[in-house]
Amino acid sequence: MKSRFVLGAVTAMLACVQSAYAADPTEPQFRALYKELVETNTTLSAGSCTLAAERIAARLKTAGFPESDLHLFADPAHPKEGGLVAVLPGRDPKAKAILLLAHIDVVEAKREDWVRDPFTLIEEDGKFYARGALDDKAQAAIWADSLVRFKQEGYKPRHTLKMALTCGEETAGAFNGAEWLTRNRRELIDAGYALNEGAGGELNAAGKRVSMTVQAGEKVAQNYRLEVTNRGGHSSRPVKDNAIYHLAGALEKIQGYEFPIQLTDGSKGYLNAMSKIQLAAGHKEIADAMLVVAKNPDDAKAVKLVSEASPSWAAMLHTTCVATMLDAGHATNALPQRARANVNCRIFPGVTQETVRQALVNAINDPAVKVETLEIRGENSAPPALTRAIMEPVEKLTAKMWPGVPVMPILQSGATDGQFLNAAGIPTYGISGIFLTPDLGNIHGLNEYIGVQSLMEGRIFLHELVKIYAEQI
Repeated sequence: MKSRFVLGAVTAMLACVQSAYAADPTEPQFRALYKELVETNTTLSAGSCTLAAERIAARLKTAGFPESDLHLFADPAHPKEGGLVAVLPGRDPKAKAILLLAHIDVVEAKREDWVRDPFTLIEEDGKFYARGALDDKAQAAIWADSLVRFKQEGYKPRHTLKMALTCGEETAGAFNGAEWLTRNRRELIDAGYALNEGAGGELNAAGKRVSMTVQAGEKVAQNYRLEVTNRGGHSSRPVKDNAIYHLAGALEKIQGYEFPIQLTDGSKGYLNAMSKIQLAAGHKEIADAMLVVAKNPDDAKAVKLVSEASPSWAAMLHTTCVATMLDAGHATNALPQRARANVNCRIFPGVTQETVRQALVNAINDPAVKVETLEIRGENSAPPALTRAIMEPVEKLTAKMWPGVPVMPILQSGATDGQFLNAAGIPTYGISGIFLTPDLGNIHGLNEYIGVQSLMEGRIFLHELVKIYAEQI
């Protein structure tokens, strides 16, 4: 019964999509909202997520949201790292809410390094350039814009729609709004499931649409500190017991260590679907290897072929750890008394941080090297179930907007704020509808950008998708 209703709702909603490609009178207000959000500096060093949240709240209030449905929040110890939860009440009190999640903080950006001012939205050659133009203010602006349009349309969804714009996703060790909400204001964000960043459309180097992905599960980022201490001494009297040498040996062993291969339903689905794409592109050996890995992750030859073909595919298959920072010695003419390294791990769903720490200790096998787990952010929970109620609307809408583009699940090798919601019992799925080039729009790097067409089509996609979900039984 549920699947028939889903299909009927999808069909009805799709009838409206064609007209959405025509001139959209609401696009100017979206552009204004997007520009204001992007140009509000929300870096940890100099910005204010609280200000950005207040500006979005003001737009929602102008659209007709009562103050009782707008919840600005901030931890007193972090006054500039606040956020917003907005609620559009549903007409069925028994239907669980749907949460629309996005983070509004951005990675640091230095003006002297960028071609353009990173905090001025510039449209050039079919692209929007700015820090946060993509990650994650594109999706945050789309969510806020959709709520504005729903209110203007007088639309009353069956399911209550909630939007949470939060701070702290980009900075390990900083205040995290999504985590804070799960611990302190769970009632504000309680929902049957959440939609978030973490997946989207893939373009090849020629700009052709390759696939549309739906994230079901993600890794958890965890930092470990390797440390070696030593009495040191004069550099004219070197000894083999050298802190830097111990650390270098430990890092070399980590470089050579491979965590066990693991699969989720999401990564199996991705391998099976991507094998068809690879076969159509003439890469039969890779396509066959993907099918083998999906069935038998212990097949070392197939795993090697898939892993060597793409770092992204390799990362999807297991926990990964990599050295990212070094700090050693205190003088050029002295034996080092201390040597440290940061090792950043992306841990497979369901694997504990302590299990990974112990694996590093065993791989290093040197008692002189201490391995310490740094601040833990979130629990590493199992991936949410990828149901037909989630997938079918994406498949139907994708087929209508971009005929022939396959939809496939994916396990996100990175980490998002979805880790906090999943751990709190709110299944969270990454869906954006935004197609990205292989360089992922230079997110976290210089001259971050998003294609104007990709953004506008993603806006249409997500607006219609949310309506479909909002009417499901």
